[in-house]
Amino acid sequence: MTRDELNLHRLLKEASHTQLRAYTRRHFLKESAMGLGALAFGSLLGSCSTQATGAKPVVFDPAHPLLPKSPPFLGKAKSVIYLHMAGAPSQLELFDYKPELEKMNGQDCPESLLKGKKFAFITGVPKMLGPQAKFAQHGESRAWVSENLPHFSSVVDEVTFLKAVTTDQFNHAPAQLLMHTGSARLGKPSMGSWVTYGLGTENQNLPGFVVLTSGGSFPDAGKSIWGSGFLPSVYQGVQCRSEGDPVLFIKDPNGMDRDLRKATIDAINASNEQEYAYYNDPEILSRISQYEMAFRMQVTAPEVMNIDNEPQYIHDMYGTQPGKACFANNVLLARKLVEKGVRFVQLFDWGWDAHGDGPQNSLNIGLKNKCRSTDKPITALLLDLKQRGLLEDTLVVWGGEFGRTPMLENRNGATNPYNGRDHHTEAFTIWMAGGGIKKGFTYGETDEIGYSAISGKVEPFDIQATILHQLGFDHEKFTYDFQGRPFRLTDVFGKVIHDIIA
Repeated sequence: MTRDELNLHRLLKEASHTQLRAYTRRHFLKESAMGLGALAFGSLLGSCSTQATGAKPVVFDPAHPLLPKSPPFLGKAKSVIYLHMAGAPSQLELFDYKPELEKMNGQDCPESLLKGKKFAFITGVPKMLGPQAKFAQHGESRAWVSENLPHFSSVVDEVTFLKAVTTDQFNHAPAQLLMHTGSARLGKPSMGSWVTYGLGTENQNLPGFVVLTSGGSFPDAGKSIWGSGFLPSVYQGVQCRSEGDPVLFIKDPNGMDRDLRKATIDAINASNEQEYAYYNDPEILSRISQYEMAFRMQVTAPEVMNIDNEPQYIHDMYGTQPGKACFANNVLLARKLVEKGVRFVQLFDWGWDAHGDGPQNSLNIGLKNKCRSTDKPITALLLDLKQRGLLEDTLVVWGGEFGRTPMLENRNGATNPYNGRDHHTEAFTIWMAGGGIKKGFTYGETDEIGYSAISGKVEPFDIQATILHQLGFDHEKFTYDFQGRPFRLTDVFGKVIHDIIA
């Protein structure tokens, strides 16, 4: 038998099996036994259903999955811009000033800080490391901010600082997943997916959930960090670029005009409609809507994602570099996207992992460089949103996946060539602004050296619960039925941080 004959034989065999799966009960029962069993088991667990918990389920219209929806109660925020500094910035060089730690600089770390603790790289007895930046108080709130953020110092009265955030994950990928999906393991929907599932989006010509990356690399958790998990695939984040075409293949190929493209989409969706009539799978309707949105995006996205038409004072304000891929461009794009009705914009900036094993991973060089590239655009974002009247209903969140140790990292017991800090789970800082959050407020406190939270302790689940609350959702009732039980973003944890809500 020739290779072509063999391939033809395999194709015919595959087609035969596909037809058998569609038409015969034997194949259906054989291949769906676990699915049928799960359905039966789920019906026995009525107490776990959304009806039993009294939750009001979100109505999912597969033909129009991104239509705007009203939340269960009136939220103060309509959209979210989440600025994630991938790698975990050091709170001790930015916001959490500790004079006592300065006095301990160079001393051996006390045994009490090491006994029974796990660190990513520290072994033996490291030295204590004082703040590697000068601090001062700013604004009417008298918030402590280091010299690394001179621009941000001018807007501290717009934000709430959460000084006692903790986590139970000290490796990047699982900590990032926990922060954005509510689970340290793969497979759960991201926060942006939950939000667009619950609220839809106000612009049907753009995705409801847009992702922008900078820093030269993806977050350690990869694209799963903005995936839709078990939610319908239409709710996954759409990664756009700040350089070149905003989405790959958004332009029509040479020789294809808009009419021909529309005819192609119509033909594809006619086939999808026939498939839906046969299988009645709602995911097919979502696929149809995605094709149609992609067609509309060809006109809308290039216009929205173009920063060249912004006035010069805006470019000066943000420090943008038109034509290049950079964080400042992404921040300006985030403002343009929420202005056009996009529900959730997620920015990831890679390169904040300050271990001290090299110059770019050091507190004295690498961290300062990252602050220099992000300080001005983040400050401009808050000022720009405010001047446009958008900050009131746009929730801006800044943070990393964990904090850094008060001790100098001694990788494998040896001193690193540059000053750096190891991963730390017991205390780090996140700040929020706009969207109904208090202005000029600090919540939570760490001990005198910034090692542990001593008041106002919060976890990633509390951050997630608060974000959902500001959008109009009760995080305990906002669920999606999967594998026979209702799942939620915050798993079985989380509490709304009411003290920071205006």
